[in-house]
Amino acid sequence: MPQPLFIVAPPRSFTSVVGGMLGQHPQAYGLPEVNLSAGDHLGDNFDLDGRVAPNSGLLRLLAQLQGGAQTDATVIEARHWVSRRLHWPTSKAFDHLQGLIGPKVMVEKSPRTTMKIDSLRRTAQLFPKARFLHLTRHPRTTGKSMIDLVGSAEFAAPEKVWLTSQSNIVELSQELPFQQYMRIKGETLLSRPQFYLGQICEWLGLDKSAEAIEAMLHPENSPYAMIGPATAPFGNDPNFLQSPKLDFDRLARIKEPSLYDPLEWGQGETFSAPVIKLARQFGYG
Repeated sequence: MPQPLFIVAPPRSFTSVVGGMLGQHPQAYGLPEVNLSAGDHLGDNFDLDGRVAPNSGLLRLLAQLQGGAQTDATVIEARHWVSRRLHWPTSKAFDHLQGLIGPKVMVEKSPRTTMKIDSLRRTAQLFPKARFLHLTRHPRTTGKSMIDLVGSAEFAAPEKVWLTSQSNIVELSQELPFQQYMRIKGETLLSRPQFYLGQICEWLGLDKSAEAIEAMLHPENSPYAMIGPATAPFGNDPNFLQSPKLDFDRLARIKEPSLYDPLEWGQGETFSAPVIKLARQFGYG
């Protein structure tokens, strides 16, 4: 079986659209957010209290692959299936998903994984030969996107979320063989997707023909690029789910803002020195 690709980035960092694109490669299969690396067993990762959002991706994936469609009925069956296997090691859960997908590269993106270095290391230990695509986004636009989506109550200091996640990813990258890690600015990738998707395919050893690139330019063709049934509606960025088709003109106009202006969500504060240092390391000015 091929080794999986893990897209690692903080929340609100283009992971849904980039994962959707790479997942449409003919030799790949893009997963919604399955959030399987938080613990050693399936039960450590599954929200037994019944909250919809954290489980939506895994339930939609199982409904699609095991039930043949994403409906309330197949999602409920998927939830029953998981509840009977909470004792499974996380490795067995991933192996089961790969078996359902078949001989395609599993493309996984779960931003929650990046918030704890132990979760990232667990992923690398489960898949010692996996590839990790580190996707960056400017801390200002990342923070604004966090606030716009859920409000300031959950992300009172989104720059701290950005710094924690990015620092954890950098720490992991230093423990990986160089050929298993690639970092790219999301703004750069999305401004010239045909060119950079070809580079990523070359790194992964995948077909980089015009036909393969064209397929990746249509993330809207993913079965997870739409709002799901009421029992599992999410599993990706809600904005992406509502409008997954690429707007190439808009993407080409993406601009990188200043690192030094006052923060829109603060009381006149600016980014801390550690945020600025890491953002400059990533190529933001």
